[in-house]
Amino acid sequence: MGYTDHFNFEREPFSNAPNDKFYFDSDQHNQALLRLKYSVDSDKGLAVLVGGVGTGKTTLARRMLDDLPYEKYESSLLVMIHSAITPEWIMSRISMQLGVKNPDQNPLKMLKQLYERLLEIEKEGRKAVVLIDEAQMLQTRELMEEFRGLLNLEIPDKKLLNIIFFGLPELDSIMKLDAPLAQRVAFKYTLKPFSAEAAMEYINHRLQVVNCEVTPFSDEALVLIYKFSEGVPRLINTICDNALFETYLRHETEVTAEIINNVVEDLGLSTLDPALAPVDELDDDELDGLEIVYDGLEEGS
Repeated sequence: MGYTDHFNFEREPFSNAPNDKFYFDSDQHNQALLRLKYSVDSDKGLAVLVGGVGTGKTTLARRMLDDLPYEKYESSLLVMIHSAITPEWIMSRISMQLGVKNPDQNPLKMLKQLYERLLEIEKEGRKAVVLIDEAQMLQTRELMEEFRGLLNLEIPDKKLLNIIFFGLPELDSIMKLDAPLAQRVAFKYTLKPFSAEAAMEYINHRLQVVNCEVTPFSDEALVLIYKFSEGVPRLINTICDNALFETYLRHETEVTAEIINNVVEDLGLSTLDPALAPVDELDDDELDGLEIVYDGLEEGS
């Protein structure tokens, strides 16, 4: 028996593993998708989304890929897992994912193959889109120049390829390795941590997805979750998941402030001795939005 059975959840509500069922359409995520989609539909060429660690960039990239139906788009998502990639690898991978069969090993011939494939996509009335996640791993001028070259694949009055970078804030500096590329950014959006209200809505949303009828989190626990996570979705998930497990191990039904303090201390997320941060000394502003948690949920006893 795990904590899912203990709390009568259908599944773990705060896993950090990607799962479309838990996608939370916050106002800023919605605004980001609208802008990025407009960039693609109007053939702007290059758009950029940046955000701190754990703010949901990968989730947003996957969501956007799902929102690009095949009948209208030829799209792909590439995740840069290390910084040792080469321009040749990038070109080959993009070519294959956009439908080029057997890309030539000669870079110029491969570029010609890609251009011909992009023309085919254009004649089909579709748009070619490449999403690059963890784009801050593209750490050389040669790679930036390669993407600038790809953006030059166009026909009169229209670009044949749209590229969207998703990355950490240092991506801004990396793109400046090739100033002409940095100047070609048509749209840029920055993801920020959740506000207190949005964080409460996020927790509420994930509980509703697993059909939670009675919230296990006390008001004081929720205040501390926001305080220690600073509104970062990944940290919210980690704290909530660990807190639920700790509550289950104690054979209790309510996640208390004490449990949150213990969890964040174990995780190394607390910069204060928990004894020095009593809940009754928190600012009133930190309680803003807490009632959102009970929209559709009953408060636990």
